[in-house]
Formats: sequence, structure tokens, C-alpha cells
Amino acid sequence: MYEINEMPKQIDQDVLDLLAQCRTESIGHHRHWGFAHGSIKPVMPERRVVGTAVTVAVPGHDSGMISHLFSMMRPGDFICIDRLGDNHNSCWGGGTTLAAKVGGAVGVVIDGPSTGSSKWQEYDLPGWISGYSPITCHPYGMGGAINVPICVGGAAVLPGYAVLADESGVIFLPPDDARYLAEMALQRQSVQGPNLDRIRAGAKQGDMIGITDKILKGVADERSRKAASKG
Repeated sequence: MYEINEMPKQIDQDVLDLLAQCRTESIGHHRHWGFAHGSIKPVMPERRVVGTAVTVAVPGHDSGMISHLFSMMRPGDFICIDRLGDNHNSCWGGGTTLAAKVGGAVGVVIDGPSTGSSKWQEYDLPGWISGYSPITCHPYGMGGAINVPICVGGAAVLPGYAVLADESGVIFLPPDDARYLAEMALQRQSVQGPNLDRIRAGAKQGDMIGITDKILKGVADERSRKAASKG
């Protein structure tokens, strides 16, 4: 069974430009959902990538829908692949990496394994995957879907979501949320440099964020309660 939908509207470039300056963990200070599970890791940790999510659901050992997607792709698309629970077969290899790169993909995230990492490096296409497998899928034509809601690493991904991926992980953002979250993240990042300088100069992090006073007060209150109960 097949389902193929229209390509989604791409995220505005000015929003992508903002996101490209953000670290995923900076957004993670403000938002706790939309992140792929940490088991999905970068092939090239030094790369940070932003793009528009195009989604693929690939059943079992059939990778045909991925190859078909390449005829629909646009520059700036970020390929998001739901393996529908299969973590045994690799749906992605060297030829697929090259085809995606030539088609304009800026990155790929797979809720499953790929073959070895050398072709990702050779063709300069950043990928985020759950691991590696030498057991490959084939284009059997058994079915699948393009541009439907999917799940990647426990996170819901809809076609047209903004994607930010870096060394710490991958986050999928609804278009209406991307700008304000990027602005919040950049504001947080803007104060990190001065705070690091204070730590280098000897300031204690617990004092800087106010947690030391809270902990000491909590300890004192607990001691008072214990003393009162004995009396």
C-alpha cells in the first residue's frame, strides 16, 4: 500500500538562518518535546544543519519509497525516515547518500541504521542514525508513504516541520514555533560567554544560578524539622 502526498511548504529562509545559529541544547532549556531520542546520533558531530522536514515511512526491508522521494526533492529539504520499528535492516547506503546530496538534501535522520559512515563523509551529507548494519533493504515495491506524519526517535514529525540537528541531537519544530524558540535560544547563548568568563575567574556556578542558597536553606529547614521532632 502506498501513500504519496505533496511536498510541504519550505520554512522561510530567515527563520532557518536564525535556527542555524542555535544549538539544540539551547532550545532544550525552554522546550522538552520534539527531540529525537539520544540513541539517534550524528555521523559527523561537527556539523550543524537546518532544513525543512520531508518525511518517509519505510516498511521492513523495502527501501523503494526513499528512492522515489529523490525525484520530488528540493534544495533545503531534510529527509526524515521512520523505519516503522525495524532496527535490523539498513535502508541507507552510499548510493542513496549520493542521490540525496545531488537532489539537494541538507541532512538525513533515520530511526534506524545505515551502512558504514565513510560515504556520508565522502559525499558530505550529514546524517543522524541509530547505528550501522550491513544487512541492506531493497526496492521491492511493498509499500510505504511520503509526506505523512511519522515518528523518529520518539518524536512526532510532520511534513514541513523545521529541523535543527547538531552534535547533541535533532529537534523537530512546527513552523509557527521555530522563530520564537530560535530567538529565545539565541538570547540564552548571548549571555553564556560572560558567564563562562565569571566561572574562569572563580565564581561558583551554584551561586551564579542561585541554587546554592536554595539547597542550604533546604538543608537548614530539614535539620530544624528533625530537631523539633526529637524535642
